[in-house]
Amino acid sequence: MVTIKSKKEIELMREACKVTSLVYKEIEKVIKPGISTMELDKFAEKIIIENGGIPAQKGYPSGMRGVPDFPSTLCISINDEVIHGIPSNKKIIRDGDIVSIDLVVCKDGFNGDAARTFLVGDVSKEAKRLVEITKQAFFEGIKYAVKGNRIGDISHAIGEFVEQNGYSVVREFQGHGIGRQMHEDPGIPNYGKKGKGIRLEPGMTLAIEPMVIMGKNEIYQADDGWTILTDDESLSAHYENTILITEKEPEILTLG
Repeated sequence: MVTIKSKKEIELMREACKVTSLVYKEIEKVIKPGISTMELDKFAEKIIIENGGIPAQKGYPSGMRGVPDFPSTLCISINDEVIHGIPSNKKIIRDGDIVSIDLVVCKDGFNGDAARTFLVGDVSKEAKRLVEITKQAFFEGIKYAVKGNRIGDISHAIGEFVEQNGYSVVREFQGHGIGRQMHEDPGIPNYGKKGKGIRLEPGMTLAIEPMVIMGKNEIYQADDGWTILTDDESLSAHYENTILITEKEPEILTLG
């Protein structure tokens, strides 16, 4: 069921999203070659707690027998890892890596969700372009995130833009509604047809998140039960924000 947020609930969403945005600003200051993904994870968790939040992804159930709940604050995925990478003291970020980080902060019962792909050190032109196109795909999508349009209008805009630039979108994972729960209705694919899906209404809060692959869109899951990688080892990037549908233009809650 799609939930329409009240004014009070929207204010609480804004507060959770402010903490999410703050964490990314601080990560940008410290991410560098030689740092471990676990160091980044502990750094982010400290900031969240200091600002009255809870790391919502920590302990998130896998839903699969034999696979433990997600153990960390951040999902950190490097190069050909698409999403859900598990931080580790042994996983060291190298010069030239592109590092996708996904974060959900819960504060006062509401969630803020965002993802960024960071360029670390001397990154190739090809990788830079992939990251930029992924980010721009989000902004192409939210041009259609207005009252009266449909979910498919957002999905189509993202997929068309990505494919016109020679890349592939991940089809097995998608954006989603967000609020009291990290994942709510509706699902928001990164491809689709115009005019399809539910109609957008003011008060909806959505997490829109292009996941883009430089090569083919085939993916697989690592033995850890969480990490998703590209089948052809090509690079992948991820960009996400939580947005609010309003009477006019959408409001991006996790940019601030």
